Amino acid sequence: MSLLTVSGSPHFHADSSVRKIMYGVLISLIPATLVSFYYFGLGAIIVTLTAVVSCLIFEFLIQKYMIKGPITIWDGSAIITGVLLAFNVPSNLPLWMVVVGSFVAIGMGKMTFGGLGKNPFNPALVGRVFMLISFPVEMTTWPKPEPLTTQIADVVTGPTALAFASFSPESIPSYQDMFIGNMAGSLGEISALALILGGIYMLVKRIITWHIPVSFIASVFVFTGIVWLVDPSANMDPVFHIITGGIMLGAIYMATDMVTSPMAPKGMLIFGVGCGVLTVVIRLWGAYPEGVSFAILIMNAFVPLIDRGFKPKRFGEEVKNG
Repeated sequence: MSLLTVSGSPHFHADSSVRKIMYGVLISLIPATLVSFYYFGLGAIIVTLTAVVSCLIFEFLIQKYMIKGPITIWDGSAIITGVLLAFNVPSNLPLWMVVVGSFVAIGMGKMTFGGLGKNPFNPALVGRVFMLISFPVEMTTWPKPEPLTTQIADVVTGPTALAFASFSPESIPSYQDMFIGNMAGSLGEISALALILGGIYMLVKRIITWHIPVSFIASVFVFTGIVWLVDPSANMDPVFHIITGGIMLGAIYMATDMVTSPMAPKGMLIFGVGCGVLTVVIRLWGAYPEGVSFAILIMNAFVPLIDRGFKPKRFGEEVKNG
């Protein structure tokens, strides 16, 4: 009988735990959550609660009746999946679609592979992409932001800033509005400021490192900057690309998922650059105005190869000089 049990990744030797890390991430999500509640009101609250509760229920049922293993729903990972899934959908999405997305995220994106630490793809993005392909109209019908105090029963919808850029550049919101979150879009992607504050918190707490967010955002800035310099009349500047859509959300929260991102710093840099380049390619020349989700999932598939090429030296392994 084996006396050694090896759990799924990530593996750290530190004064930390899965539960502590997950709840640290949840704390960092508070600013973006509050901004989404302020601008989208009751719809945002209901969608977020629906996603979180359904993720917890599906993980519990799968663990208890299918895997028949320990129940780990309170380690925080299922709650984070629910919050991030909600962050990737509009606030007026029918709730049954949110439940379907939660089932796909937990059932197909996470538990099919054995649970936390074993999934090769980010579960929330698996659920989001499934919904985008299955319900394209509902997933791209964006309610216009209204402060909580002026919410009305009838939701007014409109295009996102990225959509404006493709057919009506003169209607694009101001950069100040886009930076703080006063624009149409998915719940968690609208406020770059709130996401940056959450990212700073995670950096200070050492939940994430700078490598993936910086390389992701920098590659988007450089790539879109080159395209913009080539033809400024037909392309938006790099600042616009960074503060709109899911760049900040993807770079800070989705791409940095410990399980589905590389282990070594050099591998993280390559992963981040790959995510950034693919995002821009899809945005500028693909069928979708946004490409963050697809880019991260594609790069998730390359993580084993990246880790193989840039894996850290094993403990006790001799390092040759010269």
